[in-house]
Amino acid sequence: MIYRDYGATGKKVSVIGFGGMRFGKDEDYAVDVVRRANELGINYFDTAPFYCDDRSEPIFGKAFKKMPGEYYVSTKSMVSKESDADAVRRRIENSLNRLGVDKINFFHMWCIMDLKQYRKVMAPGGPYEGALKAKEEGLIDHLVFSTHCKGEDIRTIIEDKVFEGVLLGYNVMNHPFRQEGIKAALEHNIGVVTMNPLGGGLIPQHQGYFDFIKQYEDETVNQAALRFNAAQKGITVALAGMGTIEEVEENINTLKYPLAFTEEKRQEIKEKMGNDMDSLCTTCQYCTRCPKKINIHHYLEAYNLMLLKDAEEMKNHIAWLKQEGRIKEKHATPADCIECGKCEELCTQKLPIIKRLKEIAEIYK
Repeated sequence: MIYRDYGATGKKVSVIGFGGMRFGKDEDYAVDVVRRANELGINYFDTAPFYCDDRSEPIFGKAFKKMPGEYYVSTKSMVSKESDADAVRRRIENSLNRLGVDKINFFHMWCIMDLKQYRKVMAPGGPYEGALKAKEEGLIDHLVFSTHCKGEDIRTIIEDKVFEGVLLGYNVMNHPFRQEGIKAALEHNIGVVTMNPLGGGLIPQHQGYFDFIKQYEDETVNQAALRFNAAQKGITVALAGMGTIEEVEENINTLKYPLAFTEEKRQEIKEKMGNDMDSLCTTCQYCTRCPKKINIHHYLEAYNLMLLKDAEEMKNHIAWLKQEGRIKEKHATPADCIECGKCEELCTQKLPIIKRLKEIAEIYK
């Protein structure tokens, strides 16, 4: 395993981190998966309330009772839910209890979407104040933030010098959108952890298309995508969601090749990605609060296939979603969109969702 300094915290963390939102129903096996990862050198474990139907923190708590080696735990407080200092304090105490630890090593102000929300986090009596007090009491080692902001806004937050690290979405598809944030983190020596290195599952689902990112004959597309993140200057940890021991071992084997991409390869990736690649939906599902109850994330998942291939492929995927029962006849369709803008306000990638729903509706007219 390769270890890197997490900013100026004095902690050395594994370059591959364990994302705790892919556990299956067998919790005893999930505990074995966590311990196997630690045995192979992973020491950064990331979780959050609500992951895996709110089972992720308790699973880690079981695993931590008998870990093979040292470890650091990262968890979070959803700033839109725990919107004041007292609510954050309750969340911290609950997480400590469920994780079975005396302190949280990296505590995130979770899911800051824009600078307006960031200012609410920092307001007197707000989430940051509650977390800072807990840090002063020794319940937290380091205060960090999780964000889906664009790179320029991430820079603004970093330059306020109130956080010691950042968790942000970063992969071969959307990396130009967040590059300014990485650059700011480097300048100010704060830790950077990346989530969604596999594009929210989009890359493994379309391995044939993304095969070009590989540099070595015997590496998998998933490994190449993970290595792309870990090779980026300024990134401390590349998080990978892991639900099986096989996935743990595959991710660890990413390190059998150097964490480097040649300039030629980077240029090739940039050219092949095309203009639409950073606009692929990662199906994070933040758009699911549609007042008309349109299954937006399913339709955008299908729209990805129109960007990658053609409209016929998109229609085939929608037909499959209906066959699987994920889209039902009683559900609203893209044609029912009232253009309220709620989905675009919540979208972590700031995609033109209304326009895309209109396009889909037009195809089906």
